[in-house]
Amino acid sequence: MVQHVQTSLAARTGRAWVVAAVAGAAIVAAGAFTTVPGLLISPLHHEYAWDRGQIALAASVNMIFFGFTAPFAAALMERAGIRRVAAGAMLLVAAGALLTTVMAAPWQLVVYWGVLIGLGSGCLTMTFAAMITGRWFVRRRGLVTGVLSASSHLGQLLFLPLLAWSVDRFGWRPPVVTLALTALAVSALVALFLRDHPADVGAPPYGGAHVVAKPAPARGAARRTVTALVDAARTGTFWLLAGMFAICGASTNGIMWSNWVPAAHDHGMHATAAASMLSLIGVFSALGAAVSGWLTDRFDPRHLLACCFTVRALTLVALPMVLSSTVQPSLIAVVVVYGLVDVATVPPVIALAQRRYGGDGPIVFGWANSAHQLGAGASAFLGATARDLFGTYDAVWAVLCAACVIAALTAPAVRVPRDRS
Repeated sequence: MVQHVQTSLAARTGRAWVVAAVAGAAIVAAGAFTTVPGLLISPLHHEYAWDRGQIALAASVNMIFFGFTAPFAAALMERAGIRRVAAGAMLLVAAGALLTTVMAAPWQLVVYWGVLIGLGSGCLTMTFAAMITGRWFVRRRGLVTGVLSASSHLGQLLFLPLLAWSVDRFGWRPPVVTLALTALAVSALVALFLRDHPADVGAPPYGGAHVVAKPAPARGAARRTVTALVDAARTGTFWLLAGMFAICGASTNGIMWSNWVPAAHDHGMHATAAASMLSLIGVFSALGAAVSGWLTDRFDPRHLLACCFTVRALTLVALPMVLSSTVQPSLIAVVVVYGLVDVATVPPVIALAQRRYGGDGPIVFGWANSAHQLGAGASAFLGATARDLFGTYDAVWAVLCAACVIAALTAPAVRVPRDRS
């Protein structure tokens, strides 16, 4: 009898891994859409004769909605349920992609790709990952957070080569439709297998000893999101986390995804070789995020953050010294190390937000993630502007290095309760 109960408990506890896998699939699918605008600029320019700036505006709007949807999505998930919001978000992404194939004006691209896909994918960010891990895991929480955080980059890695090949061979519409169908399939998986809380299946969280009662639906999602921000803004911890995450965004995807290829080209490197190095960063960022999550379970997240920013500062200093017309072992080494700390800051920041703000932790992290997107957007624009002014990216790497040093020194100053889970 006892053995039967233990077997039943293990089976129900294992449901947490099913939920995490489905959540990861949703994040992978949403992440794939972040790489598409760069592939569409030239095809849309040639087909419609639209200005490249008009086309790029859709990507900018997408980034804005992506960044500022996350905190509201976290509150909405607590009000309407994680499963409903995640499934609806995938449907919104699919609708935006399908409508893009029949558009006839630039403003429609902004609405379909910028607004609809920005809103949908913004619901399935690292805040979504924080909701899943916070409810379904007590043990291995940091590890699962790291793996889910890496899922977005995994989506880019899995789909980007196939999408680029498909656009060259078949035009831009078939791959967009394929992505839309993928989003629809994932929406069905979410509806079938994702559950809002372990109590829905009568199981304790993974690593927990008891079944935890499901919290009542939170009313006033938008009001709660704003209230959580106002309350958090009264604490120094929030500004430290938001400031570090803004520096994180500026020194990672903000500068790399938009300025890496032209920076490498300044040193004579061919665009294909530069793109391959960017993909290598993505490969090791996925690994680094998973390792960071594992380390977050075992060490003080503040010390882990300090180490990540220190290592990133060193790679940014070394980068202009190893860039050349060809891919050298020294460049590969810098790219690998940089990739390992690229997304590694996410699990410790999520852990600190959860420890300091409790139930509002995912929402507060969502606002910190908005700061990340603001830092990324500013870095993308200012980095390119600095290149125009100075004729080189050397000043950019130096400023970002200094910012990472400041973040490394700031991390130990974060004050949070000890994790007693």
